[in-house]
Amino acid sequence: MSNQKLVQIALVVDDYDRAIRFYTEKLGFVLLEDTILSESKRWVVVTPPGPGSCKVLLAKGVGPEQTSRIGNQTGGRVFLFLHTDNFHEDFQRLQENGIRIVRGPVEEPYGKVAVFADLYGNLWDLIEPNAQP
Repeated sequence: MSNQKLVQIALVVDDYDRAIRFYTEKLGFVLLEDTILSESKRWVVVTPPGPGSCKVLLAKGVGPEQTSRIGNQTGGRVFLFLHTDNFHEDFQRLQENGIRIVRGPVEEPYGKVAVFADLYGNLWDLIEPNAQP
């Protein structure tokens, strides 16, 4: 069997610039690409800082079906899982930037976790995994 890995996901947004500002300024992500494809379409990619992270394509919703999914791509379940090696620092950043904390922080068997909502209401887990034995 071949080697595979997930390298990028699409997140439906309502406005490219608003989404870029949120993910780069509030969450500290890095803007990797912002290419104009047409008058109304751009290829916008952000990623968390650190090596080997999955990239996020910020895809502007087009039409009623796509725009209806903005903020609720998973029916209210946690959608994305952001691992950190410094929970305290990153959780404090969320609070300082006015990010809505939905649950936590709590200690779970697998590590420290808090659930937060992005600017659209998508739910994310911020997790500092326990050290592996």
